[in-house]
Amino acid sequence: MTQGVRGTRDFYPEDMRIRSWLFDNFRSAARSHGFEEYDAPVLEHEELYTRKQGEDITQQLYNFEDKGERKVALRPEMTPSLARMVMARAGALPTPIKWFSIPQCWRYERTQRGRGREHYQWNVDIWGSDALEADVELLSVLVNFFEGVGLTADDLVIRISSRKVLEEVLGSLGISGDAFAATCIIVDKMDKLPDDVVAAQLAEQGLGEDAVATIQSTLGVDDLDSLAAALGGDSAAVSELAALFDLIDAYGIADWVAFDASVVRGLAYYTGPVFEAHDRAGQLRAICGGGRYDRLLSSLGGNDMPATGFGFGDMVIMELLMDKGLVPELASGNEDIVIAINEDLRGAAMSVATKLRASGRTVDLVLEDKRMKWAFRHAERTGAQRLVMVMPEEWAAGNVRIKELESGEESDVAVGDL
Repeated sequence: MTQGVRGTRDFYPEDMRIRSWLFDNFRSAARSHGFEEYDAPVLEHEELYTRKQGEDITQQLYNFEDKGERKVALRPEMTPSLARMVMARAGALPTPIKWFSIPQCWRYERTQRGRGREHYQWNVDIWGSDALEADVELLSVLVNFFEGVGLTADDLVIRISSRKVLEEVLGSLGISGDAFAATCIIVDKMDKLPDDVVAAQLAEQGLGEDAVATIQSTLGVDDLDSLAAALGGDSAAVSELAALFDLIDAYGIADWVAFDASVVRGLAYYTGPVFEAHDRAGQLRAICGGGRYDRLLSSLGGNDMPATGFGFGDMVIMELLMDKGLVPELASGNEDIVIAINEDLRGAAMSVATKLRASGRTVDLVLEDKRMKWAFRHAERTGAQRLVMVMPEEWAAGNVRIKELESGEESDVAVGDL
């Protein structure tokens, strides 16, 4: 049995180098904006997800009863765990809370390009601030990351709207409560399904032709002037979005974003600005998505606190980076390869490796009796900088022979000077 469980991935060393590079860029973008890293157990209470999304979510969970007959699940997302942690220290955490994490998440669903049954997801959240500046700060984090990995505004776009747009449209049609949540799920598919299919699904919710036409036409606009014409000049949604785009200009990231009323996000708990990043070619799933969710805690039994955040999976972005030729070729990171020319010098080679490691070098000690030709190939394969050779005459004189692999230059260096 050589294959892993369907929908999961093995990370060989060369894969781990790329994953670490990606995660380092995640961390760099978040930390440059003052966010701190946190983590939580991969195993959570099943109720944490069913209370937020209903019992239907169990069809997508890796869930089971543990030996204490407790219903638990592998986390499908991080936000509920974060909410649990915030509630546990309610009133004790200084706000705004600016945290990020890179958890592994599990969801049992059909595998396809850019989606497996496990993935890592970069989560960046701000709790305790209802200011639009918090929402735009998240967009700045995203742009900082994209620029850090070599992507440009020509490669992707962050599409922005507000759930208040949907609330105003559906509210004018008398749609609320459970019907609102069901409609959100359908509308979230507008850019993935033909118009007639979306219309049919909305009709199944009991909406008439005029109501369906109103929803599709309003959520099909892609500029604020058209939205204002559809919702009226006193629209709270239009006012909020206009202020949001002014702040985006202030951050200098306007080239990366665009208004798109069809962005609603499927989860019912979003309350304000929402956004998704997409490749401009339209060949991939959403790269990331998020928005404001000020009323999440009450659905979990706590007191609400304003919050905004995004989730960013590791799989789709790697598809885009590979398509753009932006995935770097990374060596193992070993700086020195230390080899003893004969078995009698094996102990000496160990002492040399220890001394180099103590000085801060990363060192691969050749553990077996290998020929020099093999050592050169190994050094080239691992991207090492130097080959450190422990040789009889040189060692007797208190030296080792060092070959700089890029230039090919060799020199004898005193052991005491390593």
